[in-house]
Amino acid sequence: MRIHYLQHVSFENPGSILEWAKANNYPVTATQLYNNEMLPEVSDFDWLVVMGGPMNIYEEAQYPWLKAEKAFIKAAIEANKVVLGLCLGSQLIADIIGGKVIKNKQKEIGWFPITFYEEAKASPLFAFFPDNPVVFHWHGDTFVELPEAATVIAASDACQNQAFVYQKRVFGFQFHLENTRTIIEALIANCGDEMVAGDYVQLPEEVLAHPEYILQDNQWMAAFLDQLNQLTKEGQI
Repeated sequence: MRIHYLQHVSFENPGSILEWAKANNYPVTATQLYNNEMLPEVSDFDWLVVMGGPMNIYEEAQYPWLKAEKAFIKAAIEANKVVLGLCLGSQLIADIIGGKVIKNKQKEIGWFPITFYEEAKASPLFAFFPDNPVVFHWHGDTFVELPEAATVIAASDACQNQAFVYQKRVFGFQFHLENTRTIIEALIANCGDEMVAGDYVQLPEEVLAHPEYILQDNQWMAAFLDQLNQLTKEGQI
């Protein structure tokens, strides 16, 4: 099983997803869009991971590679690849499948709980999550008005749409389960000016005070990938 990922900035890579792939001896390739690298053929991979980033999906004038990236993600979805979008990645997918991406009522940065809906809890992909798991957030936009073929599966107090599933094999997570401490430190170093204390924005010292949350989130990501891999092998996805 071959994994390819799309990276938008140098400091935000797939983190624990790379560790999971290495543990399972799955080859991983990447396109660093910020370096204007060429996109591969869709036939070159089985799973596509679309990373986060500080840009917005509608900033094509500033980031001209966004247009080609959107076409590439659309081609991957149409080729029935497993596609996982994280934060910006989820918003790109939402836009591609016919949803809308708008400014959320407030930014959500730091460790905050989400709630999975009952439909999600009935799936082995998400059944192992406890009630109200605490996950990492860093976003100001959100996705809304998704098509009927997409199911919203989670929410938080700050953001109504936290995750969705589309056509059983495409997933959008507004939150981050993959982030390691190194990535979070890099986010703070590069985007820390956004961390103005508020109801749903934590300061750097509070974000970095919870190594146990990082470990738990990474374990949940591995469990999700294990289940996704198994269901794919069984032909259920």
